[in-house]
Formats: sequence, C-alpha cells, structure tokens
Amino acid sequence: MNSIKWKKILLVAVTSIGVLVVAAGSYGWNKIASTFTNIQEEIERQETERRLDTIDFEEGDPFSVLLMGVDEPEGDHDPYQRSDALILLTVNPEEDSTQMVSIPRDTYTELVGKGEKDKINHAYAFGGTQMTIRTVENFMDVPVDYFVRIDMEGLVDMVDAVDGIEVNNHFEFTHRDVDFEEGPIQLNGEETRIYTTMRDKDPRGDLGRTERQRRVITGILHEGASFSSITRVEEILGAIEDNVRTSFSLREVWDIQSNYRDALNKIKQHEIEGDDGEIDDVYYYMPDEESVEELSHVLQEHLELDDPEEEQIDN
Repeated sequence: MNSIKWKKILLVAVTSIGVLVVAAGSYGWNKIASTFTNIQEEIERQETERRLDTIDFEEGDPFSVLLMGVDEPEGDHDPYQRSDALILLTVNPEEDSTQMVSIPRDTYTELVGKGEKDKINHAYAFGGTQMTIRTVENFMDVPVDYFVRIDMEGLVDMVDAVDGIEVNNHFEFTHRDVDFEEGPIQLNGEETRIYTTMRDKDPRGDLGRTERQRRVITGILHEGASFSSITRVEEILGAIEDNVRTSFSLREVWDIQSNYRDALNKIKQHEIEGDDGEIDDVYYYMPDEESVEELSHVLQEHLELDDPEEEQIDN
C-alpha cells in the first residue's frame, strides 16, 4: 500500500451515527430524511442460530453494528477496494454499556462465501458488505445486526465539520512533519489522518495503531453527543451523504437517540490477541483461537444471546 495512504478507520462512521442521532433528536425528521434516503443500503438478512429474533429498539433490545472503513484500490493494477478498518460494537442499554472490538485488517480467517482462508479485509474485495458481514459473524460467532460503511476519504471533511476532536495521546511522536505531544491534544481533520497513519514508531505496531483509532473514536463520540449548532449539523449531514452507507433506518436512529444514549457513552475496548505470521511470504495476523472464543462469549452475553453449547446440554 502507498505509504501516503492512511490506514482506514471507523472515525467517520461513529461521527455519522452520533450526529444523525443528535440531528434526529434535536431538529426533527425533515432535516435528515433526505440524507437517509441517499445513504441507506439494505443487506440480505439470514435467519441463523446466532440471531433468530428481530431487534426492537423501542423495547431497548441489545444490538450489534459493524463499522467498516473502506479504502481505495491500491493503484491502477488493483481494481479492488478493501475494508481496512473493521470494528464490531455490541450495545446493551440495560447495562448502559458498549463493547468495542477492533479486528486487525490482516487477520487470517475463513472468508465466508469464498471457501478459503485469507486476510479478513479481502472479504470486501471479493463479496462486498455482504461477505464482510458473514465473515465477521463467522469469525466472532456473534450476529451482525447492522452496518455502517464509510469511504474513508471523507475523514478530513468529517472531523473538520465537528470543528476538530480531542484525544489523550499516550506518547510523544512526530509523523509526516507533524508533532504530537503526550497528553490531551486537539486534532483537525488532516492531523487526525496523520495521527492514525503512524505505525512504525509505535512500540506495539498495528495493535498500537488500532488503540489510537479507538481513542479517536471516543473523542468523536464526545463531539457528536454534545453537538448543538444547526449550521454544523447541516455541514456534517452533507459530508455523511457523500461518504457513508448504512442499514439503519431513520426510525431506528430516532429510537437509539431515545433509548441507547447512555450505553453509547460507556465503552469497553477489546483487542484480538494473536501473533505475526507468514504463509508463502505473505504477512498475516494469526488470531489466538482461545482468546477469540473467550471474547465471543463476552459479546454473546452482552447481546443476551443463548449459548448454543448450553442449549445442547439442556436438550
């Protein structure tokens, strides 16, 4: 990948949903109805053992959402987009909590519908949103109820539209001639792009980068939740329309605004444990199966799903 092309993340997704929730609650249906008409994209839902019931937002059912940051093709020789950021959220309003799982882009797993193992970000290249969702469901063994997909070229406009974000930077570094001091720092759109690009100076490599991604998410959630300027809302809605697609409906966003606000402000972050590896001289991130299974149980419990193994024992 071109070193100038930043590693894609979910910043626009979280900002988009946060602002749409605020806009729905503060400015009514008409202000965002046309935006939703243009950004909605349905996915084919399959009734599986992971999710047999529909989500009732008015009743406050837990739900999951996959946030996807989609990159541009890697040069003229490569016609495929890839999902270079995958973050799975489970939201439980009764517990007032959200679980957040960052899935490394190079994770080696089965691509559902392709019939082979490969990097998880290749699922989008081969089968778009549908294959990506099925692959994540299979990998984490939890349902993906909704998705938000972002063309990550919209990052700069989106962060600038909320007038910047604040993050707590854990160590001082310089990247692409920009100095990032340790401690609380304010970032505009371009600085956020650079901040989330750096990996080689981070002692934790890609895992450190994904940690910074989640740190930025928290900052954006804060900005989205506290947003009140109608001028800014209109500016953000324009950026959303250009760069975001989602399976959420306007009614569902309204219900989230009413019933899930506290849960979205309390986030517990998780990483996929694993090791670096190679197959045929190609780098892969090899997930630790035991830790993935443990994390899967955490998410299943958070979604209030029955454990299939317990059901078999009971039967």
